Amino acid sequence: MTRPAATHRAKILLVDDRAENLLALEAILSSLDQELIMVRSGEAAVDAVLEDEFAVILLDVVMPGMDGFETAARIKERGRIPDVPIIFLTAAGMDPDLAFRGYAAGGVDYISKPFDPWVLRAKVSLFVDLHLKERQLRAVSDLSSLLSAVEEAAAGLAGLPAALASGALTNSALSDGLSRLDGAIASLRSTLSDLGVAGVGVEGAPAKTD
Repeated sequence: MTRPAATHRAKILLVDDRAENLLALEAILSSLDQELIMVRSGEAAVDAVLEDEFAVILLDVVMPGMDGFETAARIKERGRIPDVPIIFLTAAGMDPDLAFRGYAAGGVDYISKPFDPWVLRAKVSLFVDLHLKERQLRAVSDLSSLLSAVEEAAAGLAGLPAALASGALTNSALSDGLSRLDGAIASLRSTLSDLGVAGVGVEGAPAKTD
């Protein structure tokens, strides 16, 4: 089962071919205390969305090679989250045709440089909050299946004493059963940790906290 990412911190992808622009975005967004991933080409942005989930993408429009619109189209086609919010940033001015292309490419906003850093931070913060809430809901929905996996693994061990007494129990069977139980409990603990809940003990009881 795929493990959900930690629910308290999100990744934000910053895409611009100019290093100084990336540094400026980093300075504006660092106070959000999220993980900022910076790349300098559309190709690198597409590679990034194949590997990670992002709460929002800030994407420069005018870049050499693959421009922002083509990059957005590729992200929507191939990314792990096809509906990831994309905010286009451009120094080309608020050309209506460019803005239309941005929205047509799946962008949720189109901002012309120079932009108000407070406005940009507020918009990014909104999408981060939405992403983290959605991730929490997914983690909660995973709890039911994880609990079932623990119960199933524990049930598989219920017949071990009788098998051990009869000599029918093999080391391999015992090892497999214990491994399944350990794995199920580890996944459950990880999900509970992501949700900010105390972990569970080996027997399924809440772990003690001081």
